[in-house]
Amino acid sequence: MRILLIMTGSIAAYKSLDFIRRARERGHVVTPILTKGAQEFITPLSAASLAEQPAYTELFSLKDETEMGHIRLARETDVILVAPASADFMASMVQGRAQDLAGAVLLAADKPVFVAPAMNVKMWESAANQRNLAQLKADGVRVISPAAGEMACGEIGTGRMAEVQEILAAVESVHVQESLRGKHALITAGPTHEPIDPVRYIANQSSGLQGYALAEAFALAGANVTLISGPTTLKTPFGVTRVDVKTAVEMMDATEKNLPADIGIFTAAVADWRVENAGAQKFKKRENGEPPVLRLVENPDILKTIAAHKNRPTLVVGFAAETEYLEAYARAKMQRKSCDWMVATDVSGGKSFGTATTSVLLLQGDAPAQPLLDVEKTAVAKQLVALAAQHFSSSGNVTAFPSSNLSKRKKA
Repeated sequence: MRILLIMTGSIAAYKSLDFIRRARERGHVVTPILTKGAQEFITPLSAASLAEQPAYTELFSLKDETEMGHIRLARETDVILVAPASADFMASMVQGRAQDLAGAVLLAADKPVFVAPAMNVKMWESAANQRNLAQLKADGVRVISPAAGEMACGEIGTGRMAEVQEILAAVESVHVQESLRGKHALITAGPTHEPIDPVRYIANQSSGLQGYALAEAFALAGANVTLISGPTTLKTPFGVTRVDVKTAVEMMDATEKNLPADIGIFTAAVADWRVENAGAQKFKKRENGEPPVLRLVENPDILKTIAAHKNRPTLVVGFAAETEYLEAYARAKMQRKSCDWMVATDVSGGKSFGTATTSVLLLQGDAPAQPLLDVEKTAVAKQLVALAAQHFSSSGNVTAFPSSNLSKRKKA
């Protein structure tokens, strides 16, 4: 993919240099444009060196403009990214100003445009900036929302430019083969927290990484993704609708409310039990040293309920975390829950929890298990997208794309 990267005046411009490096690692060609403001923070030479492409700065360049440079740059690209996008530059985009090379290129653009804003929290929240943001969205500009956190000025709030990987995923979404366009994918992820009292709860080690990777992969494939998420620290993938819940009962309710769906993928590590007599106040230690008696009741079985639901998704995929007899236990669960496919995850010795890699078996009915050993969780997600596309293509609804052979161990 050819990416035209416009950098404007913000301390976050240093992240754009990392974006260039990461994008090139993935085979993209990046052409940098630096405004005068951007040049106060980074140099054209640093951008050009990383991109191995000329870095453009001037609208009235004799050489470039004899070749109609701003028109050529706008045409000879697949996508335009403004990162960082300052409040001032976004205001000039709304006004359609062509006072410099970056503005002229955008005014002449006929390709998708993304902006990754970066500014002080008060600037971000200002009425003027929010009006400009709304107008950019109305004009078809795709906004990669900033994150919350501590800023260079020392203040805390929303305004930090999104992380490089999030920006790259958003930009790459333009040219991903949309094999599941129009399909609704409903995905559960993360743990559930079952209260013991207002300060304690029953939980597990699930990080939500696999579910979030699936949500991102299905969104990139064109699906409308609803992510029902238990408590995690993960960021919502670009283009995904996220519903936050805490308990299994809340997750069950949110799942049913978001039916119907074409695809249901249940990766969440839902607690099997909850405390029936959870305390309204914090349990205190007893003088005799005896612990409180907790009565446990069974939580709703979300996977089994949805697999038998009147609005059952066409394709229901369950996940099974097992420490032994991986395939046998997963096949038994697949039959017991009446789901179509099962992904068995090896969690023996604490494996897979909170890590980027995993080892799984993909089970599709009576077909032989397909092992994916020591692979990135993103690779598991991509494989499930490929299999789902093949599944739906049999009815002529979507176009499948070939799945890669992921059963080989990842090279160190």
